Amino acid sequence: MADLRATGGIPTPAKSRRAGGGRFSRALIVTGSVILAVVALAALAAPLLSSWGPEEIDANATLAAPGGAHLLGTDTNGMDIWSRLLYAARLDLGVAVAAVALAVVLGTALGLLAGYLGGWIDDVLMRIVDIFQAFPTFILALAVAALLGNGTVNLVITIAAVNAPAYARLVRAEVRSIRELPFVDASITSGASTLGVLWRHVLPNSLTPVRVIAPLNCGWAMLTLAGLSFLGLGVTVPAAEWGAMISLGSPDVVAGRWWTSVPPGLALLICVLGFSLLGEGLQERADARRQS
Repeated sequence: MADLRATGGIPTPAKSRRAGGGRFSRALIVTGSVILAVVALAALAAPLLSSWGPEEIDANATLAAPGGAHLLGTDTNGMDIWSRLLYAARLDLGVAVAAVALAVVLGTALGLLAGYLGGWIDDVLMRIVDIFQAFPTFILALAVAALLGNGTVNLVITIAAVNAPAYARLVRAEVRSIRELPFVDASITSGASTLGVLWRHVLPNSLTPVRVIAPLNCGWAMLTLAGLSFLGLGVTVPAAEWGAMISLGSPDVVAGRWWTSVPPGLALLICVLGFSLLGEGLQERADARRQS
């Protein structure tokens, strides 16, 4: 109110920019959240939205066009595309969120130790992180997936392993600046243990960038899962997964049977878009708070 009086009731440019940025970030967050909520609800309601099972075969309707008993047609095995699309959302979303959550836990733990303790522990942990980050991320995911083999748990571990180093370096940078702040020194002086200082003071204040990056990485995790499945190193048919569906249906596109691969590709695009909008909105909000 005082700022408005000082400028004759006219908002300052800085306030206008912050207000505009706040509305923009809110729109991004809401749009991304709505997209993801709709996909998640459709996945949960899959038994209600489709009368076919994800691995149920209609022997009389192989490669049937959309319409009739099969809303989006069937694939080369006679399995209903619409049903598989819905059930695949459960797997893709579940693996992506679980993998990123595990990566956050592992990376945060490494970053906390390296950033707070420093010394040889920091050197050793960061050199290990450097080794992982020296490889292109998807190539590293291919190598780890080939080593561990197929399976949902192995895929979660694979995607988490290639994401964790980035979180470790991000948290380490935050911790190195936070550990020098007065409230940390005051906590140590009052007799708090190292674990207590890390848990109560350092960790909560170092997670802000992690909360911003995690939604973006969920989208990347879904693309990684789809890429691995497309190449045969992830989920394999008959299990319902968007990358595996695209791989199975890609030869049919040339013959004009677009419904076997285009719907799962669009579903993947929509989900990644939702995570990207949510992450960008959180980034915009964090930048606006930092400038205020």
